[in-house]
Amino acid sequence: MNSLLREATSKSPFVSFDPKSGILELKGRSIPENALDFYKPLMEWIDAWTATQPEKTELHVQLEYFNTSSSKCLLDLFKRLEKLGSKAVVVWKYESDDEDMLEAGEDYEAILSVPFEMKEV
Repeated sequence: MNSLLREATSKSPFVSFDPKSGILELKGRSIPENALDFYKPLMEWIDAWTATQPEKTELHVQLEYFNTSSSKCLLDLFKRLEKLGSKAVVVWKYESDDEDMLEAGEDYEAILSVPFEMKEV
């Protein structure tokens, strides 16, 4: 399985999905014009990844801001990881002074069965 790598832009986050390490990263700002167009290849990659039954998967999310349509797409990504049970974890990273981002991670954690780790950065 190939890695998925996308450089960050002013409207979309850095993406690094590495099948060798099992570490998937989203970092930056997520306000694309069409969030579904941006996130669909990520969802397809995760679908293919979960089908391989990996031993471990860590999705590291460190966003400074995301819009409503990105929020829905993120939820869809997280739901795909639920299939892996305890072999998956979302590491939600937030800045110490960004209570909104911490609350967003806690909201996702409350409605999903995939484990979340909150990490202040």
